[in-house]
This record gives sequence, C-alpha cells and structure tokens, in this order.
Amino acid sequence: MYKLKTTQSILKRFKITSKKKLLKHRACRSHLLQKKSSKRKRKLRNIKEVNLTDKRNFINSLPYIY
Repeated sequence: MYKLKTTQSILKRFKITSKKKLLKHRACRSHLLQKKSSKRKRKLRNIKEVNLTDKRNFINSLPYIY
C-alpha cells in the first residue's frame, strides 16, 4: 500500500493548532480596501476557525494530521 499524500495547498493556506483546530484568514482583505470601513477591515484582520462542515472535507486531504 502506498503512502497517502497531504494536499500542500491546504497546508499553505491554513494553520493547524496543537489541538487539531483549522484556522484560516478572512477573505476580502487583499485589495479594493478604500470602500471598506475601518471597522470592517479590522474584523477581517482576525483569524477564524474553519466550520465543522468544511473541516470534514479537509480531513480527507490531510490524512496524517487527523
């Protein structure tokens, strides 16, 4: 049986904590920032945990982490 490969794009985009939480950066923070309010940009700065439904999809792509 061959080894399963982890998806490298997921490892680059998400951070995995020691308690196996998947953390992600918020979207809409890279450009077109003039029309967004300071409050909105400040909230987009935060790192958020991935939803449980999305996390189930990532488990197949990260075989040795879970």
